[in-house]
Amino acid sequence: MFPPETKILIVDDMKTMRKIVMKALKNMGYSNFIEAENGNIAWAKLNEEKDIGLIISDWNMPECTGLNFLKMVRSSSDFKNTPFVLVTAESEMSQVQEAVQAGVDNYIVKPFSAQSLQEKLMAVYKKRLAAA
Repeated sequence: MFPPETKILIVDDMKTMRKIVMKALKNMGYSNFIEAENGNIAWAKLNEEKDIGLIISDWNMPECTGLNFLKMVRSSSDFKNTPFVLVTAESEMSQVQEAVQAGVDNYIVKPFSAQSLQEKLMAVYKKRLAAA
């Protein structure tokens, strides 16, 4: 699993959802969080912080969606290898395929349990470890 000191960027336009994700992550032993309300703000914070080790982003947000943010991250030489998990209420196969083509590491459908979030993060970590 990702080291407990990993800095995690949580992006969601709903503060309640960010808090739910943070609570689940705290229960897994994480405590270093950066929050953003949409992809544009997340992009600015990513460029500010530089050492973010994991991004968990909602898909449907105003101004800049999670998918558009993912595309910005993947097109950047500085951040293209940052693990990225998309969270969404959408489960249509075409959207899943679009996210995979854009370079998402994993995809979780709302509502989700802390257990399923942990399983998705473990899968991302193992995938990244194997690729290294």
